[in-house]
Amino acid sequence: MPAYRHPVSSKLPAVGTTIFTVMSRLAQEHNAINLSQGFPDFECAPALRALIPKYFNAGLNQYPPMAGVMALREIIAEKSAALYGTAYDPEHEITVVPGATYGIFTAVTAFVRPGDEVIVFEPAYDSYVPAIEVNGGKPVYVRLQYPAYSIDWQAVARAITPKTRMLILNTPNNPTASVFSAEDMRALEGLLRGTDIVVVSDEVYEHLIYDGAEHQSVSRFAGLAERSFVVSSFGKTYSVTGWKMGYVLAPKELMTEFRKVHQFNVFVANGPLQHVLAEHMKDRDAYLSLADFYQKKRDFFLAELADSRFRPLPSRGTFFQNLAYKAITGELDRDLAVRLTREKGIASIPLSAFYHDAHCDRVLRFCFAKSEQTLARGAAILRAL
Repeated sequence: MPAYRHPVSSKLPAVGTTIFTVMSRLAQEHNAINLSQGFPDFECAPALRALIPKYFNAGLNQYPPMAGVMALREIIAEKSAALYGTAYDPEHEITVVPGATYGIFTAVTAFVRPGDEVIVFEPAYDSYVPAIEVNGGKPVYVRLQYPAYSIDWQAVARAITPKTRMLILNTPNNPTASVFSAEDMRALEGLLRGTDIVVVSDEVYEHLIYDGAEHQSVSRFAGLAERSFVVSSFGKTYSVTGWKMGYVLAPKELMTEFRKVHQFNVFVANGPLQHVLAEHMKDRDAYLSLADFYQKKRDFFLAELADSRFRPLPSRGTFFQNLAYKAITGELDRDLAVRLTREKGIASIPLSAFYHDAHCDRVLRFCFAKSEQTLARGAAILRAL
């Protein structure tokens, strides 16, 4: 194909290939154990797989409703009411989407205009800032406090200006594995009272919280629920990340604007899979048992690392364990992540990839959503360092 010979003025000049693609590709090239990208190396539940042929062979292969199959929206509403005490109207306040990242991007696109400011907590999942910038917005960064990655609410208050249009929240937090408390949510609720700031709350790891803690969804707090998009993921919940299925909750006034963008983008999410998920969600234990399932994996991985020189940071949620390595080397985290993949056969994610200025606390993120065999092999490599 001939080259394009005209100047290209990029809308995202600072954006390259996502770190997840970079490290997973490197892991594949060097046949390394991939504890970098956040996806399980085990199959989803047999009961979920068994439903796939039922609905793909049931003549349901044409467009579903734009907002999603009603049976799925209804059971999502039941789940939210049961867990968080908030009633969302399936007709007007719930939309099924092709993945949580899409849901976040669509919410940002619906509300952020050129010149608007959006508060982002760093280290931040890497899709947030490009979504802001491609819509002409300006990210305003508030740094979570190492090593617990807690929030300095005075810094948040200072970040709010008359131009602040949106705040993006993520709990349980990727990449820090921190979990925001009820006190955090009440502090945010107080700060936003009397403003028209919209919140996008990324809650894809809502069921992966450990040590007896509860997920504090923004939907639990009236002053936040009234201004928030809540984004969740079937892929993370049911170990089917390749399905790219999720959903968004929001008050009718916000969801109306969301759907204006949604209908002219993908229009609908996968139809047959919505019926699969609607039936599978009837088994509440399939998601309520996840915390215990993944906490056992976290604890197994930590036990295998007990004699290593890495220092585990608290992993209170998600399926990630962050390891500080200052006792091992003074290398920058990106350099170490690449070297360990190439030379030692284990891939991780450097946390500096989640800071706009490549800030480095010398921490690597490892995914423990893997089989015990995989985790044991990976930990053996890390113990030898």
